[in-house]
Amino acid sequence: MRIFFFGVGYCARRLIEREPWIEASGTARTADSVAALRRAGVEAYAFDGAEAEPGLERALTKAEPGLEQALTKAEAIVVSIPPCDSAGATLERFAVALAAAPALRRVIYYSTIGVYGDHAGAWIDEASATRTRTARGLARLDDEARWTAAARERGAEADILRLAGIYGPGRNALVSLRRGEARRIVKPGQVFNRAHVDDIAEVSRLVLTHGLPGQIWNVADDEPAPPQDVVAYAAALLGLEPPPEEPFGEARLSPMAQEFYADNKRVSIAKAKTLLGFEPAYLTYREGLKALAEAGRGAPES
Repeated sequence: MRIFFFGVGYCARRLIEREPWIEASGTARTADSVAALRRAGVEAYAFDGAEAEPGLERALTKAEPGLEQALTKAEAIVVSIPPCDSAGATLERFAVALAAAPALRRVIYYSTIGVYGDHAGAWIDEASATRTRTARGLARLDDEARWTAAARERGAEADILRLAGIYGPGRNALVSLRRGEARRIVKPGQVFNRAHVDDIAEVSRLVLTHGLPGQIWNVADDEPAPPQDVVAYAAALLGLEPPPEEPFGEARLSPMAQEFYADNKRVSIAKAKTLLGFEPAYLTYREGLKALAEAGRGAPES
């Protein structure tokens, strides 16, 4: 399947690595990133949210003689550019090319469970209210709606994957501990879901291959857990003393972290299990962190 990725980032790269049937092309922000992707076999183009490298529109629409590798028509598009990196502007910039893409059948937009806002620790699913009131969350909802509308206007399916806190190789509590950045902030009753990058890739694969009508999917683990417990478990895996607990009311937090702790919910993935047959490789943070530690993947990425 020929897939064009707006933003070949952490999750997109893992999907491409796992699925050799994907013929990937896409965008990256810097020339160095573009070069690295091309070395890995991805037909990559520079796009910083405003300026695009010549040839990018052609990658979405039709093959163009003279390109290093003939660029063919996109059958699916995966969008992982967040609102702060101008995902909406991306849609506007390439609206004509997207509308003309003759083989386009599906658009996947990577969003976040943050759009649900605060549910006081209750279980939520894809039908739950989106209560976010943050600028970031509202921008996400706007992008969800705009990409869905653009796909439907083209006659394509649109799937929104709402992702929990992403972790995996090079990006996890083991890494934070080794860097001295991990904190054990304790807010009674507070829990978070997480999503291993491999499980995000798996749901993406299932959505791309099942041919279901486009819809919203939650992607998370099966155990919402207090964040301080995750750090303590990671420390035990490394044989380290965990950082001391910090009462939430006394902790100095960035504005983003304050927004993070303001929302409390337990995210269900029953829909993906039932309709897609999704079986998480890492049911909880324990399986995920243990596998990373055993594989030596708890070190910072170089």
